[in-house]
Amino acid sequence: MSRPVKVTCFKQVHNIVSAASQCRREVSVQDLKGAVADAKSILGLMNLDFTQPVEIVAEDPAEEERVYNAVRH
Repeated sequence: MSRPVKVTCFKQVHNIVSAASQCRREVSVQDLKGAVADAKSILGLMNLDFTQPVEIVAEDPAEEERVYNAVRH
């Protein structure tokens, strides 16, 4: 499962890492250029292009929802 989201500030990136760290399964973030990063890794996320929406990808819909909601707050 995946869901697009627009990330506009570093606080949202931090929120992604915090929410993903609570997930039991793998959660990743993919940018429009195709680069993929582990959502639990702040350094990995910093390599992505956030000028366009990114995709939050997770196997578990509840975990995807948790990370998505963290970006929106």
